[in-house]
Amino acid sequence: MKRYKRVAVGGTFDKFHYGHRHLIAKAFEIGESVEIGVTSNVFACKKEGDVDSCDVRMTNLNKFLGTKYTNFHISRLDDPYGPTIHDENYDAIVVSEETEPNAIKINEIRVSKGMEPLDIVVVSFVLAADGIPISSTRIRQGKINQKGELI
Repeated sequence: MKRYKRVAVGGTFDKFHYGHRHLIAKAFEIGESVEIGVTSNVFACKKEGDVDSCDVRMTNLNKFLGTKYTNFHISRLDDPYGPTIHDENYDAIVVSEETEPNAIKINEIRVSKGMEPLDIVVVSFVLAADGIPISSTRIRQGKINQKGELI
């Protein structure tokens, strides 16, 4: 797997679960430095159910990352693109199958501005015990826990 100097990854990261861990682990596997965007309260309120506040989600993420990694920065996202459409110094973006269209749009915007497109690394969903992807929505609905075990 190719190594990149600066990698972006973003999400809501609500009910921080094994799918999130898998996505983030891939970003650190391929990146020397990782920029993690966390959706703002306004942006996250479009999700189904009661989403934790951005501060809570960022704190949970920091707790997890602080035990494993040092080469990262966390920022708040107010849109699906974040700093990747303004800052030329990103080399790659790590996305889930669900958010791959956002990465394609980011590259379209970057190219329209004369910037190099990002390499897009797509990470497969982590499946719960029932074979359906782990998701924060399913956790909020009480169907599974963060590990993907059925409730």
